[in-house]
Amino acid sequence: MADQNKFKKVIAHAKEYGYIFQSSEIYDGLSAVYDYGQNGVELKKNIREFWWQAMVQMNENIVGLDAAIFMHPTTWKASGHVDAFNDPLIDNKDSKKRYRADVLIEDYVAKLEAKIEKEVKKAAKRFGDAFDKAEFLATNGRVKQYKEKGDAILKRMGKSLENEDLADVKALIEELEIACPLSGSRNWTDVKQFNLMFGTKLGASAESAMDLYLRPETAQGIFVNFLNVQKSGRMKIPFGIAQTGKAFRNEIVARQFIFRMREFEQMEMQFFVRPGEELKWYESWKEKRLKWHLALGLGADNYRFHDHDKLAHYANAAADIEFKFPFGFKELEGIHSRTNFDLSSHQKFSGKKVQYFDHELGESYVPYVVETSIGLDRMFLAVFSNALQDETLEDGSTRTVLKLPAVLAPVKAAVLPLVKKDGLPEVARKIIADLKFDFTMAYDEKDAIGRRYRRQDANGTPFCITVDHDTLNDNTVTIRHRDTMQQDRVKITDLKALISEKVALRYWLEKC
Repeated sequence: MADQNKFKKVIAHAKEYGYIFQSSEIYDGLSAVYDYGQNGVELKKNIREFWWQAMVQMNENIVGLDAAIFMHPTTWKASGHVDAFNDPLIDNKDSKKRYRADVLIEDYVAKLEAKIEKEVKKAAKRFGDAFDKAEFLATNGRVKQYKEKGDAILKRMGKSLENEDLADVKALIEELEIACPLSGSRNWTDVKQFNLMFGTKLGASAESAMDLYLRPETAQGIFVNFLNVQKSGRMKIPFGIAQTGKAFRNEIVARQFIFRMREFEQMEMQFFVRPGEELKWYESWKEKRLKWHLALGLGADNYRFHDHDKLAHYANAAADIEFKFPFGFKELEGIHSRTNFDLSSHQKFSGKKVQYFDHELGESYVPYVVETSIGLDRMFLAVFSNALQDETLEDGSTRTVLKLPAVLAPVKAAVLPLVKKDGLPEVARKIIADLKFDFTMAYDEKDAIGRRYRRQDANGTPFCITVDHDTLNDNTVTIRHRDTMQQDRVKITDLKALISEKVALRYWLEKC
């Protein structure tokens, strides 16, 4: 169920605390383009690093790559993007607004899911501790009706899109009486396909310039470098190549803050396997990737798998890990069995062999591929929106706290002198000078200590270290924990170990 008030708070908080700004805001901004502020860039970097360490450093048979954004234009012909990288669009004749037809239908189904959730909440309140959610979902007539209707709608849409039956997609929109969200009008145009790639040119003059595309995905940079990496790294199948980087899509409707943007960052890994073993590895990577997400402690109930009704032209199996954003469950990560389509296609279009000689089998073949692909910006939004909470404390007061996983927090600890005199700021600065080699630190001496605690809570800082007059006598400080607000008196010399225990990558990666 969408929580628009929560979503508005997320967007406002992200700006107020230096996480995300509208790009070119002083010129009234650019639609669906955002800048990451001083805290946002740190959180984004930490998410990227947590993914990279889990994927590359923790796996002997996975290595990294950083391919260029510009690629030879034939790359995108071979990959199918020139002919098939389209979204179905539909215009409303009265509002003059353009929409993705599939998104309109998916939003309709999301309302059915919201009704199911409402029924579940009512039943849970009615039955209390005796409530069995699984049994209720399986037996309640109204819930089953909503579920069956939603499944049927998605199945029909998937089949129509797979068969490129755009007339039936429009017919489905009309049958469901879906109206324009802006005008309420049901006066629709026919559904048409819209290619999502941004075109550009490479060359010194207009006459000699080559037509290029900004890459719409990072995967193809991995595929065209398959042999380079395999031979130079002496890699043996199964092995993977991981990459993070920018991609660009001319989205018809870019919306929901940083969830759907025209410039975004992906974290992808292509895992090369023997033909016939791809579905085994597909299931394995589904399990591994969900475990990585759960290690961050965002709540198991906030995740679910969604198997694709419509498979891409390159896939024989595909599933999304969906996350419960403030606007409902949406795709966070995709796991796809891409078969050998990409390597075979590049072999065909380039005229060069893209094969692997398997010494154990004594034969050459074009490897099959299992892909894991997660949007870094979407992961940022998932973490940030889940972490932002308003709490009512025992004394009846409230606080806004950003309970980011400590390993991802932009600032690990803030050092606060109780007062701005008596030598306390000097001691605080000395503590920062010692700890900044290991952690991102902050110094704050403005306002009362309680207000400073609240400010750091809202900024997501896991620890506050307070230097007071007793510190001058016994070299101890008060360390305050963001989530519990518990305060402990500790020696200055113990700070590094105490903070490391909670923010070190190892502490979190061992859960994956």
